[in-house]
Amino acid sequence: MRVTTAFNRVLALDGTRVVSVAFTDDGLVLGVRRSARLHRCPCGRKVRGRYDVSTRRWRHVDFGATKVWLEASLARVACPACAKVRTEAVPWARPGARFTQDLENLIGWLAQRMDKTSVSKLLRCSWESVDRAVVRVVAEHLDDSRLDGLYRICVDEISYKRGHWYLTVVADHDTGRVVWVRKDRTKEAFEEFFTTLGPERTSAIEAISSDASSIYLPVAKEQIPQAKICLDPFHVITWVNEAMDSTYAANPAPTPTGQDSTNRGQWQKLRTSLRMGAERLDDDRRATVNRLRRERYRVFRAWELKEKLRDLYRTVEPEHAGRTPALLADLRTTLQTPRVQAPRPTTRAPLPRNRQRRRARPVQLQSRRDQRQDPRDPTPRLRPRQPRLPHRHDPPLPRRNQPPATHTKVRRRTCVLVYG
Repeated sequence: MRVTTAFNRVLALDGTRVVSVAFTDDGLVLGVRRSARLHRCPCGRKVRGRYDVSTRRWRHVDFGATKVWLEASLARVACPACAKVRTEAVPWARPGARFTQDLENLIGWLAQRMDKTSVSKLLRCSWESVDRAVVRVVAEHLDDSRLDGLYRICVDEISYKRGHWYLTVVADHDTGRVVWVRKDRTKEAFEEFFTTLGPERTSAIEAISSDASSIYLPVAKEQIPQAKICLDPFHVITWVNEAMDSTYAANPAPTPTGQDSTNRGQWQKLRTSLRMGAERLDDDRRATVNRLRRERYRVFRAWELKEKLRDLYRTVEPEHAGRTPALLADLRTTLQTPRVQAPRPTTRAPLPRNRQRRRARPVQLQSRRDQRQDPRDPTPRLRPRQPRLPHRHDPPLPRRNQPPATHTKVRRRTCVLVYG
């Protein structure tokens, strides 16, 4: 079996033949050729003549630790349908790509499961090449049929970069799959979705859910007036928690001389318990919440209505849907509590002996010349200026009217003069 025949079976590329094999410093270079005689434009039109010819390489899936390249002669053709000169299409790569289809499909599969930086390090290519390959794969596999059969949809935004950079995302509630994505969080981006959807499929939408944004709701009311507009539970429960915080802040905290069994530390921890769901409360937090029924009933009632609203989203039986207006009215009445400032205690409880604070001594301000930190001792405390001492390694200066030294003793690199 010839080497070219072996690589033909290994590559298994339709409409392609291996004509040469070479090992270079860049890796394994396989010379390939198209089986068809006619040139084909990327638009699909077949052309006999050609404009010019050049040699190009395409990166293929590696063979172990060796990079593999496909090399072929590529022609430019004058397409009558496009009315311009274009590069011909080859069966082993997509138009405008320098990677083969097998390698780009591998990149697209890896990009779904890991970040692009890891993919580029694994395949030994640049991050930009990975990004362009992902764009081509998605553009080829993106089918317009994904927009068929949409009845209940949801729209929301997601940030994809540091700062205020958003994507508008539309998903199908029935399948849970994303069907449309565009840059920016604007009305124009959402209107483009209905333009792509078409009037026939737009009229089939029955319900849409959003976050009550001023960007998406006006477009939804204009484009799909027949659909019911729903609010997603995440934002609704967030608003209820904010209203419950207002109810919590409107009730004064327990004072040291009060009659509540909840001390001040437990009152501060109570806010976290009120925000948590009833199924996540432990025994201590549940006992603290149950104690509110006797001492702070308004706060307990707000927490109870919040839990009922959470249960309302889990209820799917039609017979329970009639209680929704009454529950919301009761919730609005309970949570619309004016903010009341906590009254200050008339008598201050004595602090423990070890926590009594000492009163600071008042300091009488005087003129800047005579001002001192302690006014009781106005006498200035000036330190006499000390003469500069010689360095320990410098020899001492001889004094006047004294006999010269008889001998010198050196100890630890210090000169000591002894006088007779």
